[in-house]
Amino acid sequence: MSETQRKLTTIFAADVQDYTRLMGADEEGTLAMLKHYRDGMSRLIAAHGGRVVNTWGDGLLADFPSVVEAVRAAIDVQNELAGKNAARPMDGRMLFRIGINLGDVIVEGEDIYGDGVNIAARLQASAPAGGIVISNTVYDQVRNKVAVAFDFLGALEMKNVADAVPSYAVRIGNLGSIGAEPQTPASVVPQRAAEMTAAPAPAPPPRGRLRKLGSILAVIGAMLVVINIATWEGEFWAVWPLLAFAFVAAMAWARMQDRFDRRVTPLAVIGAGIVAINMLTWHGTFWAIWPLLGLCVAAGIRWAMRD
Repeated sequence: MSETQRKLTTIFAADVQDYTRLMGADEEGTLAMLKHYRDGMSRLIAAHGGRVVNTWGDGLLADFPSVVEAVRAAIDVQNELAGKNAARPMDGRMLFRIGINLGDVIVEGEDIYGDGVNIAARLQASAPAGGIVISNTVYDQVRNKVAVAFDFLGALEMKNVADAVPSYAVRIGNLGSIGAEPQTPASVVPQRAAEMTAAPAPAPPPRGRLRKLGSILAVIGAMLVVINIATWEGEFWAVWPLLAFAFVAAMAWARMQDRFDRRVTPLAVIGAGIVAINMLTWHGTFWAIWPLLGLCVAAGIRWAMRD
């Protein structure tokens, strides 16, 4: 019996758009084309250091030790298959959808299981025909290393996955500058992606937990203010728990938001907290300048060491 293990890996999931229609039109021809296309995919996956884990029906599952190579392999696959399809009539083209996720998986023998695999499969299902959709964990690793642009699709709600997954479409054929910032999705948003999005417009990473946390802290804070006023003895002591609550909410926002660098934003929140403490305990000295200077140095080092 093979030993069950866990590992962090990049999962590559692909399947064929409208496979049932193609099979209905020409079973033998479709199977031959699927084998031919999948052989080409397997060759490119191996060339980028990946491994085909499993194939079933029209699907293919692979994993890669390198996130960057997984995305490069997907781009090469779609470009090569686009060349093959160009010679075929529109209704006879075989278009693959690819989803890529970086996650922890369970390894049993040669196969892999777990949420990391499920998310890759859901991303693949949200991709347009001939397209690639990646999770935010993949985007964070490749945005400065792959010469393509990305479109932010928002946080996609996925069946049997607890939290929505911030996702990006890889803009194949638009070789923008390396590390180009993600653009708001164009008017042609993949229909399946739009259907799975929690809101009609792109949104940053899941806000539900942040809203709940903010609401809870606001209610507790209001109660403390009422208690402070009802037992007033000349001191507004409620300011300290309110400051603590504000700090907790700000740190949660800094870790969930996707607009600013997540490695630097928490340092800015800590700096704001230190300044607030200095102001609330003011004795004529702005001592906060020294920890702020230290935080600026730390932020500069983090920015310089970014991937």
